[in-house]
Amino acid sequence: MKRLALSASVLLAVLALAPAAQAQQTTTQKPTTPSKTTTTSQTTSAVEQDLRVFSNWVSDKLSRAESEVRRELPKISAEFDRQSQRIDKGVDSLSAQGKREYGDQKKRYKDWASKQDSLNTQARRPETAQQTQDRLLGEKVILSRARATELPDLYGRFIEATREQRRDWTATDWSNAAAVLANLNGRYEQVREQIPLESRIRIRSWQGEFRTLEAARDAKEVINK
Repeated sequence: MKRLALSASVLLAVLALAPAAQAQQTTTQKPTTPSKTTTTSQTTSAVEQDLRVFSNWVSDKLSRAESEVRRELPKISAEFDRQSQRIDKGVDSLSAQGKREYGDQKKRYKDWASKQDSLNTQARRPETAQQTQDRLLGEKVILSRARATELPDLYGRFIEATREQRRDWTATDWSNAAAVLANLNGRYEQVREQIPLESRIRIRSWQGEFRTLEAARDAKEVINK
């Protein structure tokens, strides 16, 4: 009897402890959920990464050549809007330093874009004959009064500008440049005898180079058509 009573007592003790053990196990295995602090930290990291990409992108675009930018400006503006809108959504997650950098980069871009718009407007505005001459010779010159000693330098400036700028020239630009050369040639004929032979040979060479470049441009247009 004593052995039976002892077994019954052990059984009751086990049954009594079972719910507690199960509750402890349930508590131990309860799944954890990400804390609000962890989520906020991840958001901040993502926005900071977007800011680094944006800053590098702005610096790259500001370093581009104006002729290249002029062709791609609409595409660049759309990309700026896309990137800045992405950062705007999480800007409150940035540090004070990050917000300052973001503001500085946006201002850099907008100042640059405003300058590009102004340049594009000027490029679309027809250039006068005098403006073309001033641009190609590097200064305002009254060719009808140019001295014989000045002509070699003026021709040199003209052909150097032609070499550097011709790839972006339209048919109108070539026509205007040819008019400047005609004015130079007109003054050259008036004072030719006062120019040393060596300088006259260089001038003839530059005259021929312009015609060669002009002919190459015409031939390229024919091939492209």
